[in-house]
Amino acid sequence: MYKAKNIQMLLNLTTQMEGKLLKFCYFMMALIFISCGNSNTTKKDVETITPETAENTVIVTSLKKTILCFGDSLTAGYGLDDINDAFPSLLQTRVDSLVLDYVVVNSGLSGETTAGGKSRIKWVLNEDIDIFLLELGANDGLRGVPLTETRANLQAIIDMVLDKNPSTTIILAGMELPPNMGQDYTSEFRSIFSDLAIKNDLKFIPFILKNVGGIAELNQSDGIHPTMEGHKIVANTVWEVLETVIYP
Repeated sequence: MYKAKNIQMLLNLTTQMEGKLLKFCYFMMALIFISCGNSNTTKKDVETITPETAENTVIVTSLKKTILCFGDSLTAGYGLDDINDAFPSLLQTRVDSLVLDYVVVNSGLSGETTAGGKSRIKWVLNEDIDIFLLELGANDGLRGVPLTETRANLQAIIDMVLDKNPSTTIILAGMELPPNMGQDYTSEFRSIFSDLAIKNDLKFIPFILKNVGGIAELNQSDGIHPTMEGHKIVANTVWEVLETVIYP
């Protein structure tokens, strides 16, 4: 009797344990199912960024051609309250309004000389450039740098741009100096740009400050750097040549 009672208790305990074990198995199966579901979701999310997708993204980005404005304070927009009022940004606005696949990069540095430009051009050429606007030389002239040095530096910059990519179109922006620098010096300085444009078969802007230079109301108090209105005129002057490259 006592032994039978113990056996019955043992059977009841076994049944209870089997029930708990079964529930535990159900729980683990559910947990595994949920985990697999999350894993599949994560995998699906990751797979949305495929090599093909990434490649397509790069292709879309690469469709944008680059117009790089490489210059001094004129390009940098010195003295303006907003750099978006500088002529490179105004060119971008025009390009966008015409729905053209170009991005305009402002690589202007206030105080830059041709020697300084020659030193930093290699870093600038790390990106692909389709149209290269070269606007340097004014600070050389204002500082009385030997004209042979200015000419050599500009030629070196031109050479490095074309060595990197012979298909890059270079637009050379001409500059003039105020008459107080002396007639011989100013005349020879002016000829540097036209000579280089002819020698290298470049697109040429004879005087980037046409209709702005020397006009008080279009320049800041220093009489050298254009105002916002002056930059609008500069942008138009650049566009006259730039559009012949975009629409050959």
